[in-house]
Amino acid sequence: MIISKPSNPGSKENTPKTTDSKPEKDMDCLLRGYLGGLSHCLEELTAQDICGVAELIYQAYTRRRQIFIVGNGGSASTASHMARDLRIGTSLRGKPRLRTCSLADNVAFITSLANDVNYESIFTEQLIGQIEPGDVLIAISCSGNSANVVRAAEYANECGASTVGLTGFGGGRLLEICDLCVVLSSCDYGQVEDVHLSLGHIFSCMVKARIEKETV
Repeated sequence: MIISKPSNPGSKENTPKTTDSKPEKDMDCLLRGYLGGLSHCLEELTAQDICGVAELIYQAYTRRRQIFIVGNGGSASTASHMARDLRIGTSLRGKPRLRTCSLADNVAFITSLANDVNYESIFTEQLIGQIEPGDVLIAISCSGNSANVVRAAEYANECGASTVGLTGFGGGRLLEICDLCVVLSSCDYGQVEDVHLSLGHIFSCMVKARIEKETV
């Protein structure tokens, strides 16, 4: 709630002003439109899809496998946030932690690979020598078609790892190649990224709940 500071009754601030309300109406329309689109995105999510991804992550945890997460731009930030939440947010005293990392975090790796190899290989090159059968790659791309993310998913498949796609825009290429894919129809980058960030929180809560049951 925003509370305006009361003004001095005798000040000029109390003098009625004639203002054009159109900008205010425009902003209200934008707000309602954005929230309406976001609400539609959330309604598209299914418990089956979300629980399937959480269970895949948990099974990797029980086998002490690694979770790799990739994404560009806003999705890179989501990858970092999700890696943190899955590793730290699921931790319990006396239990091993989930082995999770974002491949979007190391600026030296990314810039050198983009400069010396190509930008499409910045994630795949980091996976070489690291990813193994039983590991999980979470590929985040609003369009589902980001070349470097798609290549990483294809390479993970070749290595026998499981692949999860988080997409918008109807799915794109990731929908075709990932073992599991949470797909939104929205073509609004902001709304899709909002939901992907929320999914990271939900996955963490679900995985932690599964780990907690082991202690009962």
